[in-house]
Amino acid sequence: ALLMSHHFWLHSNMDKGDGNVRYILTGDGAGTLFLIDEKSGDIHATKRLDREEKAMYTLHAKVVDRNTNAELEPDTEFNIKIHDINDNEPKFAKEIYFASVPEMSEVGTSVVTVTATDADDQTYGNSAKLVYSILQGQPYFSVDSENALPGMDREVKENYQVVIQAKDMAGQMGGLSGTTTVSITLSDVNDSPPRFANHSFRVTAVESTEIGGPIGRIKADDPDVGRNAEMEYSIVGGHDIFNIITDQTTQEGIIIIKKVNSSPRSFLFPFKCLCSLRPQLIKWTDYATVKVTVEDVDEPPVFTRNPYIIEVHEDTAAGSFVGVVSARDPDADNKYSIDRHTDLERLFNIDSVNGTITTLKALDREMSKWHNISVVATEISNCYFRLYVYISI
Repeated sequence: ALLMSHHFWLHSNMDKGDGNVRYILTGDGAGTLFLIDEKSGDIHATKRLDREEKAMYTLHAKVVDRNTNAELEPDTEFNIKIHDINDNEPKFAKEIYFASVPEMSEVGTSVVTVTATDADDQTYGNSAKLVYSILQGQPYFSVDSENALPGMDREVKENYQVVIQAKDMAGQMGGLSGTTTVSITLSDVNDSPPRFANHSFRVTAVESTEIGGPIGRIKADDPDVGRNAEMEYSIVGGHDIFNIITDQTTQEGIIIIKKVNSSPRSFLFPFKCLCSLRPQLIKWTDYATVKVTVEDVDEPPVFTRNPYIIEVHEDTAAGSFVGVVSARDPDADNKYSIDRHTDLERLFNIDSVNGTITTLKALDREMSKWHNISVVATEISNCYFRLYVYISI
């Protein structure tokens, strides 16, 4: 849009060519951008003119007598219009745009609209007629839906950098161009089912675990994100002893105790666990078998009474029956013994199997009215419990 130092001229019918006429120029840029030869009326521009700065100049020409300064003709107004040339490249508002589109979108789905502007004349020639094309971003993106491909999978690639070009002169050779980058992120669609990496889990629990207590975790994986990866675990058909809940933070299944196990021995609880996506419980599911081993806790024997108070006659002979103590142990059989530190005179004996206490010697009330002895019940695994027996004579 530049006008070179071209010139044009004015001429009055009053000018006889004898030098008595003087031309005067006033108006936009007169005397600076535009100079007139006062004798000939020739007008020329002093520098390159930019249409994008000013597209039209309004000037006035006056013809006077050189000797008297009398006006020979009325003022004449004329306009100088700057013709456009293609000297401005298309420009985008931003160097980079950000956009998002769901993965697996159909061909033709609109992602983002970017527009370039061209400062050249929109109404004159092709200097500002733009054509858009993609320099980088094929084959999934295009400025028209005919040349794009479907099937963008976020789990394969999440971000794309697309470079868009705008070229003026309707895309013809020699046109000027500008580019911008569009950063496109694929948003997640629930297109991936949850899957257990292992379809068999083993969990060990001790029989002393309280109701509601966790005994183990299982995990299904889902390549989706956010709400589309929220899990819900359940036990197929339910279970009398166990339940499973979802950890909302880790999306793991937490197996908990629903009912205390009454079995005194270790054994196996197999059950099938179902993992579902919470938004679509029916569509996406996977199964795994969980085997729970309940381990025994070594509990000490418990006496049915503590202490025992037993009365005997002082004339009871050696080997006489005194009484029976009994301890209950759900884990193992017990053996009974007397702590000899509490029976230094070895007056009593106890049957290690059935807990029957007998005398080893005759008892003398005048020597002692009471005998306090400790009976110990011991498991095979050496877990024991102490019982106090008070024997009154």
